[in-house]
Amino acid sequence: MQILVVERSQQIALQEQEIMRREKELEAQIRRPAEAEKYRLEKLAVANGIEAILRAEAIAESIKLKGDAEAFAIEAKAKAEAEQMAKKADAWKEYKEAAMVDMVLDVLPKVVAEVAGPLSQTKRVVMVSSGNGEIGATKITKEVLDIVNQLPSVVHSMTGIDINQALKGQKV
Repeated sequence: MQILVVERSQQIALQEQEIMRREKELEAQIRRPAEAEKYRLEKLAVANGIEAILRAEAIAESIKLKGDAEAFAIEAKAKAEAEQMAKKADAWKEYKEAAMVDMVLDVLPKVVAEVAGPLSQTKRVVMVSSGNGEIGATKITKEVLDIVNQLPSVVHSMTGIDINQALKGQKV
């Protein structure tokens, strides 16, 4: 019986050694590579997170710099426009009526073009006449010229400037 106990003890010891060997083999072939892979993936995830944060910060900085540049450009443009307006104001103070007449004379051709504009789009004109006075193209031309002749009085009523008087003072 003792032999059986010794054999059984040796088998148990042998099985324990086999279990230990398999455990070490499992440790070496599965657990350590798995832990190494887990560690690698964790470090990779941290690196990706840092990269995403750095990219977001770079984009934010880029947007900020672009906004600052646009704000600087707008400010510079506003300053230039303000300076231009100040120079115009100084010129207007110096020339007063002459400057106003100059501005009105610059705009006058545009006004005349607007008055004559609808006629340029007309396909057909039917004129009704009582037989007294002009008829046809002469009448249309006269009516356009009558409107244009009324412009100095309209400008005078709107601005207080008499264009006819101002033009008499200038050499044309």
